[in-house]
Amino acid sequence: MNTRPIYSDRTVGELVTEDFRKAGVLREFGIDFCCGGKKSLNEACTKNNLDSEIVIKALEELDNKPDVSNENFSDWEPDELVDYIVGTHHAYVRNKIPEISAYSRKVARVHGQHHAETIKISFIFDLLSTELNAHINKEENILFPYIKYLAKTQQDGITPEKPFFGSVQNPVSMMEADHDEAGKEMAKIESLSNGYTPPEDACPTFRILYKNLKTFQDDLHKHIHLENNILFPMALELEKSS
Repeated sequence: MNTRPIYSDRTVGELVTEDFRKAGVLREFGIDFCCGGKKSLNEACTKNNLDSEIVIKALEELDNKPDVSNENFSDWEPDELVDYIVGTHHAYVRNKIPEISAYSRKVARVHGQHHAETIKISFIFDLLSTELNAHINKEENILFPYIKYLAKTQQDGITPEKPFFGSVQNPVSMMEADHDEAGKEMAKIESLSNGYTPPEDACPTFRILYKNLKTFQDDLHKHIHLENNILFPMALELEKSS
């Protein structure tokens, strides 16, 4: 079987270290990227009786995933932006929290004796996870439906009913306060991890944890920007003009 050298001859540890998203693909195929991180992808596929072309195709799909980072979201309709945030950033938080939590607990358990910061990181991330899950549930069940309701009433030219929380400013203020706290917690993790720089003796799982945390923080920053700076002002303006 002919396999593309760019993937098949690389070690699975290298692939995951360079792009943490690939850890999810390898895990789905049962490929060990921790203790077996020094094996080439081709060797790992052979060991697991896998068609390497299928695994490579799954990895390449990540490489070809479109980047929407340059989208002008301020031109979007509020209901479209709500759906995008839920489908992209809320889904990311829900999907990544269990994965990162598992990595952080394992690293703390295995390396905590010599790297005490990993125990603190695991504790902080677990607290943050609980807060974020509650936060996005509040947005999806209270604030976001009302924003979409405001958008719909404006489109239909009717006056919206007053919500039980009085004004959209009230839940917006609460969500912004939550965002501030989440940002502070991630900043603590960033500091404890020395800017997500793994120590020299870090194993692949240790390294992928820091990769995950860095990207989680990057996504959170984009997530908060879309809400604080674009969606929430839209909602306030919708209510004002209703």
